[in-house]
Amino acid sequence: MNAIINFDNFTALVPLVQGSLVAGLILGVIAGLIGPMIHARDLSFAVHGTSELSFAGAAAALYLGFNVAHGAIVGSVLAALLLGLLGARSRERNAAIGIFLPFGLGLGVLFLSLYKGRSSNKFGLLTGQIVAVDDAQLVTLSVVAVIVAVSLAIMWRPLFFASVDPEVAMARGVPLRLLSIAFMVVLGLTTAMAVQLVGALLVLSLLITPTAAAARVTSNPVALAALSVVFAVTSAVGGILLSLGPGLPISPYVTTVSFLIYLLCLLIGHLRRGEGFRRRPTLRAGY
Repeated sequence: MNAIINFDNFTALVPLVQGSLVAGLILGVIAGLIGPMIHARDLSFAVHGTSELSFAGAAAALYLGFNVAHGAIVGSVLAALLLGLLGARSRERNAAIGIFLPFGLGLGVLFLSLYKGRSSNKFGLLTGQIVAVDDAQLVTLSVVAVIVAVSLAIMWRPLFFASVDPEVAMARGVPLRLLSIAFMVVLGLTTAMAVQLVGALLVLSLLITPTAAAARVTSNPVALAALSVVFAVTSAVGGILLSLGPGLPISPYVTTVSFLIYLLCLLIGHLRRGEGFRRRPTLRAGY
């Protein structure tokens, strides 16, 4: 157990990963903000497909000696544009994702096999790792976070309208195809940043699980977004802190914290529904 949970020299290790903690905080906020829209548009599978091409772009950049974060962004945005153009309907989108997902994963594995550098760099792209985030990476993450936040603020109302009732939105002149492509690009940017922290294989733990947990306890859109941000930040920062002592990859801790939050919300939602069910006969009996 000590190899999994270990707080020896914890206070001495925290200052070494301050950059990673700031990155986790920023990523948690952005993941929490975009999560409700992913949930509303049923794009969970798209996140996974985009992450695989993001992984391929990052692996190619690692092999060629370029900035890994930039490579991940290129891969994610390319996947997002393709899915936005080809996936007008959910059936077409899922078919396209099913094609891109194995292609991206296979291409990424090829570049990692050709890379002759440290094996930890290879492993980190798939499962995440504790790294000292330098100033350049933090600037890139911050710029992308601002772009994502501003884009979401601009398109939130028409995009939510298009997600809930696309027929009426189209009749009122909402540009559905343009909104879909724009949102997929924003999603691609967020996915590229998430891959840097938790790896390509477990990116869903930040972009999907926090919102799924929040949806179990509230249906209010504002509360849903707020809780998604809190849960995503807790998962990202908490996962980093828990992984310090053992020195293991970040992703198992992030996914575990995220999953435990989901289980807690699932229990709370179940108890609240049970109370509501028990109250109904009493209300009827009073008439």
